[in-house]
Amino acid sequence: VQLQASGGGLVQAGGSLRLSCAASGLSFNDYGMGWFRQAPGKEREFVAAISWDVRSTYYADSVKGRFTIFRDNPKKTVYLQMNSLKPEDTAVYYCAAAAGYATHPTAYSYWGQGTLVTVSS
Repeated sequence: VQLQASGGGLVQAGGSLRLSCAASGLSFNDYGMGWFRQAPGKEREFVAAISWDVRSTYYADSVKGRFTIFRDNPKKTVYLQMNSLKPEDTAVYYCAAAAGYATHPTAYSYWGQGTLVTVSS
């Protein structure tokens, strides 16, 4: 199983980025997908999750209204559209796959390698 995250970079506060996570080696349609992030010196935290059938999404309060998670099952890809970015969004962002639909990292079986997002003030 491989989850390949991409799309990170340097952006000014107020800007936007779209992260992508391409999955291979698993039955993508059977997995809920999530995004997590880890800032320097902090623990990994939940950002957003989407169910396998796209019917359910869930967001951390800190990103609600600014970030959108969506997926393209035929392409086996999950995305995170990030708008109105703030310096406190700076972190390494990880995608992950879970057998269900969850917000806790321990529920996720597979993880991508992470992509760095840096938001300058």
